[in-house]
Amino acid sequence: PGLQSRVSRSVGGSSLDMVSAHKALAVSLLLCLLAGPTLAASNGTVTPDHKEDLHPEAKASADAFIYTCGIIGVCFAGFLFFIVSRISLRGSESGDTESLLSTSRASDDELEAIYETIRAGARAFLWAEYQICFIFIACFSLVIFALVSHTNGPEGSTWDFDAGGLTAVTFVVGGLTSILSGFIGMMVAVYANARTAVSAKKEGEAGWMASFNAAFRAGGVMGFSLCAISMVVLYVLAVLYRSHFSVIDDKGKTWVNYKMLFECLAGYGLGGSAIAMFGRVGGGIFTKAADVGADLSGKVIGVGDGKKLDEDSPFNPACIADNVGDNVGDVAGMGSDLFGSFGEASCAAMLIGASCVSIEEAGWLALTYPLLIASVGILSCLLCSFVATDLQPVRCEQDIEKALKVQLGLTSVVMTLGLYPVTEWALPSEMRFYGIADPVSPFMCYLCVVSGLWGGCLIGFITEYYTSHSYTPVREVARATETGAATNIIYGLALGYQSVILPVIIISLIMFTSVKMCGMYGVALAALGMLSTLATCLAIDVYGPISDNAGGIAEMAELPGEVRDKTDALDAAGNTTAAIGKGFAIGSAALVSLALFGAFITRASAAMAADDSLVIKGVNLLTPVVFSFIIFGAMIPYWFSALTMRSVGEAANAMVLEIARQFADIQGLSDSAGMDFHERAEHIAKGKKLVKPDYKACIAIATEASLREMIAPGVLVILSPILVGTFAGVEAVAGLLAGAIASSVQLAISMSNTGGAWDNAKKYTEKGELNGWFPFRDGRPINDLEWRDAAERYNGDAAMKQKVRMGNSEREVPVKQWLGDIEKTDQSRYVRIMMGDEPVVTVDGRKCLYAGKKSAAHAGAVVGDTVGDPLKDTSGPALNIVMKLMAIISVVFADFFMSINNGNGIFNCGTV
Repeated sequence: PGLQSRVSRSVGGSSLDMVSAHKALAVSLLLCLLAGPTLAASNGTVTPDHKEDLHPEAKASADAFIYTCGIIGVCFAGFLFFIVSRISLRGSESGDTESLLSTSRASDDELEAIYETIRAGARAFLWAEYQICFIFIACFSLVIFALVSHTNGPEGSTWDFDAGGLTAVTFVVGGLTSILSGFIGMMVAVYANARTAVSAKKEGEAGWMASFNAAFRAGGVMGFSLCAISMVVLYVLAVLYRSHFSVIDDKGKTWVNYKMLFECLAGYGLGGSAIAMFGRVGGGIFTKAADVGADLSGKVIGVGDGKKLDEDSPFNPACIADNVGDNVGDVAGMGSDLFGSFGEASCAAMLIGASCVSIEEAGWLALTYPLLIASVGILSCLLCSFVATDLQPVRCEQDIEKALKVQLGLTSVVMTLGLYPVTEWALPSEMRFYGIADPVSPFMCYLCVVSGLWGGCLIGFITEYYTSHSYTPVREVARATETGAATNIIYGLALGYQSVILPVIIISLIMFTSVKMCGMYGVALAALGMLSTLATCLAIDVYGPISDNAGGIAEMAELPGEVRDKTDALDAAGNTTAAIGKGFAIGSAALVSLALFGAFITRASAAMAADDSLVIKGVNLLTPVVFSFIIFGAMIPYWFSALTMRSVGEAANAMVLEIARQFADIQGLSDSAGMDFHERAEHIAKGKKLVKPDYKACIAIATEASLREMIAPGVLVILSPILVGTFAGVEAVAGLLAGAIASSVQLAISMSNTGGAWDNAKKYTEKGELNGWFPFRDGRPINDLEWRDAAERYNGDAAMKQKVRMGNSEREVPVKQWLGDIEKTDQSRYVRIMMGDEPVVTVDGRKCLYAGKKSAAHAGAVVGDTVGDPLKDTSGPALNIVMKLMAIISVVFADFFMSINNGNGIFNCGTV
């Protein structure tokens, strides 16, 4: 038995309209169907690589199960979209649809104008990005055709244009399907953001329920459509290639070359991964350039006279670009990343499974077991999707986070229960894998999947612990702002490093136990286990950016404060659950990368003498070329992160300068921005017009910067394994991958959690939770222990209620209302309080620094959040793609590497 691992990957791009999405899907399927006439089984020579199809009926069972689940997933996504589409931005005069807006006609017009501007900005960026992606797909498919066709045969180097051409076709289909996936996600997210804001206009429980359901169902559209479409497209390719690699002998028996089938299918994963790289990096640079620019210009620099702006203020020139970025980075980029993980994990498992004689003999149903896992996952997610929206709907703020966590936990339970009978049905009773002495049972394979599923949950909740302000670590980071931004950053970095420990231990344990039970097949199954509830994970992930956008639209349209309170609560819960999703993504990326590493070693070993193959003797760590490239590979993630971080910094700097220019050059903009809501209302009532910024200029800066800067990181990751394999050989590639995987996992966790902690520390500060913790130091001695005890009892905005005399009596007013009155009557005192030069007395008589929104402490938290933005949303998430893309490229080009000096490279560096 051999190990024959190969792998694939797909990714999502962005969004426009449903008609265009259908056209993109049609193009992907058309490429498959056009090849149909040339992919039919034929009479021919049966080679040693061909295996007899002993169970032809198994294909019918697999077809029925996978196609049925795929159709159900797509139909359910359409059903969810239909429900969201019934939410009207305006009332219907016929009374068929109730209006969800009770504001004036002017507010209606403003909301729709903002909605259309965000949609147009997202479309413009995606079209510009995808033009580059289409050119890349066309050019790189030619490279694949040329290099993959050059293989190492029994008599030396040879050309196999069949393998090269079919791999190039799957690469194109994978890239287009990746684009389609992100396209759908973007379309739905942009479509639903205004409707979520509008739904939040309803009063009481109805408003909470309607706004949550709008965002969650819209996320479900992407989750179910992505999982179903990617699964069905991959299966259609597999079925077509099965026909092509089938031979009918003289006795009418069918023989299939599964080895070549799944090697060619690996191009599907490569296409998805490559597009994911551009989508994740380009979208990440766009969104963080806009976000950092909006934060710095509004909350730190301000508009003069000590006045600060929210990033979502309609007078912040970067606010529209920031909201566009939430969609292109957090929706399209994230969707493409997870789509790629699914494609790679599925192909890896099928490739490795094809190396097992027992699985081959069991037939097509056993070979496609990885896709059966995805099918069960779609059904499990669908059955549980009604819990959060119908059975236990959200009725208040406290229900939001609980509903999302229950949704994820319940889906995992249903998946655990539903998968076992399918496993026993699909897999043979005994299997043997290379390196495993005892026979492997279906139950052991089931345990590998379940270990990945619940290991991912555990990693996710550990990630939440380190990034949610509900727990001690983030609160400590927030309290570090007492002494400024520097200590806040130091605490955040320490938290990120510490948060690596437990997830890496869990990933290591999953890898060890999976390999011990089922070899590399077990690792691939564990990765699929982490991704088995992908529909729900994506729904929860997309729910967050939709809620964030809804809050931005509500603020820019100046809808009532209760609307923003609801959308902020939805967004806060989304940030918490997004951390869980990132844990899943990082863990699955690590497992997929390891499975791909095994696939590369196996495919390279196929051209070696049996006793000298890397599968038998292993990769010698002490070999100079291996050890050297382990160190070099570990450096690649840092090089990549340097490029992406610097790109965000340069784009954000240009954004801040543009905003400063607008405030200086656009007459009346600073005055309009400096007014509060009531002052602007009075201004409009007098017949005067407010001056709005030039939003399109900021969108153009973010778009140009992201498209320009995404090229270099992508080229680095794509060319590294190709150049190393060409010049230094397969052993060097093995070292490169080992170093890159080990380094990327640690760095991705650290970056994501550090940035997430800073983000939620800022939100914790903005909620006023630091009030009462920071003493006003006027030279008098303070007992720190007594102060801390008092702060534990009296903290938050409630601890700073102020007594105000009204006539002959006094009454307590909220501190924010008190500060608002001071800002109008005594601007200099307001500035002193915000800068920490004047204390605020708490209800228990302590003199404290005000540490809420727009205070000095808040400015320090914003700096930390700003530093963390590219860590958690650009470089960190993209590192998942770095390790997977390098691995899948190595798998696809393994035969080409072996054709050069027997795998030792042009420089003859190896010992093969």
